[in-house]
Amino acid sequence: MTTRLEQRRQTEDRILTAARRLFGEQGFDRTTIRAIATAAGSDPGLVMRYFGSKEKLFAQAAAIPADGPIDGTPDQIARQLTEALTSKLADEPTAALAALRAMFSHPEAADEVRTAMAAQQRQVAALLPGEDAVLRSGVIGALTLGLVISRHLVRLDGLDASPEELMAVAGPLIDELVTGSRPIE
Repeated sequence: MTTRLEQRRQTEDRILTAARRLFGEQGFDRTTIRAIATAAGSDPGLVMRYFGSKEKLFAQAAAIPADGPIDGTPDQIARQLTEALTSKLADEPTAALAALRAMFSHPEAADEVRTAMAAQQRQVAALLPGEDAVLRSGVIGALTLGLVISRHLVRLDGLDASPEELMAVAGPLIDELVTGSRPIE
């Protein structure tokens, strides 16, 4: 038998799952509390009681989960970054997509994306060789962000290829950026 606390967590999880999907598909402005409640099998009053407001619900639903620590040799770092990007290309990252879709119209969402990306960029740059490590790390972040947005939100031609096919093209770029093997002219 489930406890009240477990029931509450399950309900909150259902609401967050529904919110991530709807915010990711429709954006912040077109998503309503009523639609989230319906998708979660709940009611709008309960959604408001648990989360307080649409903005607070969005903040939790659109929080971008960290990829995890990046560490090791340049080859290991390149492999970790490539694996993280492959995963984002394979499965639509619903929380990240909600934030990415909203970042163009909501400064809070743009701040969330910037904060998440900058934290990883600084972590990676500190491990890369060369004076241009921050620049190369920024390009890796832009490549990652661009591929995720272009595949899952814009749906550009050619990016419907398998994640493995996409990484056959993008992986060597990440390797080169991590190792700094191509000098900047």
